[in-house]
Amino acid sequence: MVVALLVLSSAGTGTAAAADGPSVKLSKSQAGTGGSITVAGEGWRARALLMILICGQSVPSRGVVGGTNSCANADGRAVTTDAEGRFSRKLPVAEPPVPCPCVVHVATVEGAKAEADASFQVAGHAVEPLPAEPSGGRLSVLTDTRLDGSSGLLTWFGAPPARTLVFTVGNVGTSAVKNPVFQVGTSHGVFAPQWEEQQWRGTIQPGRKARIELPVELTGGAHGDYTVALKYGGKVLAEQPWGVGRPWGVTLFWVLVFLVVPAAVFRAGMAVVDRVRPRRAGGARGGRRRGLRMPELAFSLPELPKFPGLPGMTSSSAQPPPSTSTLPWFTPDADPGTAGRLPAPHDDSPTRPASPTTPTRKGAT
Repeated sequence: MVVALLVLSSAGTGTAAAADGPSVKLSKSQAGTGGSITVAGEGWRARALLMILICGQSVPSRGVVGGTNSCANADGRAVTTDAEGRFSRKLPVAEPPVPCPCVVHVATVEGAKAEADASFQVAGHAVEPLPAEPSGGRLSVLTDTRLDGSSGLLTWFGAPPARTLVFTVGNVGTSAVKNPVFQVGTSHGVFAPQWEEQQWRGTIQPGRKARIELPVELTGGAHGDYTVALKYGGKVLAEQPWGVGRPWGVTLFWVLVFLVVPAAVFRAGMAVVDRVRPRRAGGARGGRRRGLRMPELAFSLPELPKFPGLPGMTSSSAQPPPSTSTLPWFTPDADPGTAGRLPAPHDDSPTRPASPTTPTRKGAT
């Protein structure tokens, strides 16, 4: 009950602001499901893309304890700031998956990390106390995080990109922290990070610091803009952008596949056709025939008729004898040049004297 009163008292202002940082202001400090509120902000980076969510189990002093898993992600809204870093966006009221106290959480999607929270109460939603903060040692990031390493030749062909997340933490608590377990998450675009627990072996005494190195690896073929987040004790400590180049080797491989494989299949098919087709006679001794020789044909045009008495014309008696045709399919007897001509009549019987018994006409002398 005391926690609920504190939440309502802090939600009365409906404003969350950090010194020299971005701020968020709500048109209402309380609303029920199905309604809407107007979220306004200033002090943000110009032309920055922001995500607005209603999250449970959170207060501005501690942030979103459960991460975006405790937010109503399906009913969130995106907004882009103007040239002066201001924005205003209407947000539908939805119940988060965990009990209140709740906040309206605004955070950048790309680029440098920035976020701000404003207390908000979802009417009719359950309210439960926040989980107790871990007593004893507490870790805080003292330096900016960085990603060490580079991509090799295998990454160019689709191997998983890998880096090492390097940062320095200090123990600001009153007891030592032994073998702390961090959560490293990678996110692409507006998707929520995929968290993976990694334990660092060592002990950090109160007031001391330590350099931490944790491996980070993406899936095979990943490319684009990624964000690596570091979480400890349920709170996000730092985020680091990571630009991954496109694996052009995979594209080159598929281009070669689509060019080489059809060519190899064509060559194999032509070899099979050349082997199974029938051979011609004499091909084994004389080799394969390159072609067939056609018989040489000689054609003669018929001569024009000669008309006697015309200038430049001679008589038909002076014409040379027609030459025989050289066409191979005509015999001398069927020569077109002699068609229509008949041989002169002649008697093949032997010459002999007239018989005395041959009758003669009367009056013949």
